[in-house]
Amino acid sequence: MGWGNFLKAVLSNIDIFAGPVVTLLYPLYSSIRAIESPSRLDDQQWLTYWVLYSFITLFELTFSRMLQWLPFWPYVKLIATCWLVLPVFNGAAYVYENFVRTYLLNSSVLNSSARSSPGQRILNAISPSTKNSVERFVNQYGPDALDRAIKRAEKEAKVNRNTGYDDEY
Repeated sequence: MGWGNFLKAVLSNIDIFAGPVVTLLYPLYSSIRAIESPSRLDDQQWLTYWVLYSFITLFELTFSRMLQWLPFWPYVKLIATCWLVLPVFNGAAYVYENFVRTYLLNSSVLNSSARSSPGQRILNAISPSTKNSVERFVNQYGPDALDRAIKRAEKEAKVNRNTGYDDEY
C-alpha cells in the first residue's frame, strides 16, 4: 500500500518533478553540448529554446494572477516545453522556422543584411532537416565530397538546360 500512495503522489505532482528537468536541466546540458559541437544547427535549436522559454516565463510573470485560476496550466506548460525540447519533435526549431524567422525576415534589419550576402540567403532558405542531412553527409564524406557533389549537380543542370531535358518527371 505504501508504493501505491507514493506512486499516486508522484503522478499527481508530475509537473513539480518533471518541470525542472524538462525546462532547465536537459536544455542546460544540451546547450553546453551544442556550444562544444562544431555544428550550428544545434546552436539554433537551443538558442531558440531559451528565447521561447524566456517568453513563457515573461507570460507567466505577467499573467500569474490569472494563471492561478487555471489548475491545468502547469501541465499545459510541461507538455508545451516537452514539445519544444525533445529532439523527436524539434519544436523550438519549428517555431523558429515558421514564426520567429518569418517575422524577422520581414523586418528591415534582416532584409538589409540578407541583401549583402547571397550565400547567407541560400543557407537561410534551407530547412533544418536539409541542413542536418548536409551536415551528416559532410561529417561522413568530408567537405570535398560536398564540393564535388555540388559541381556534379551544377554540371548536370547545365547539360539538362542545354539539351532541353527537365529534371522533373
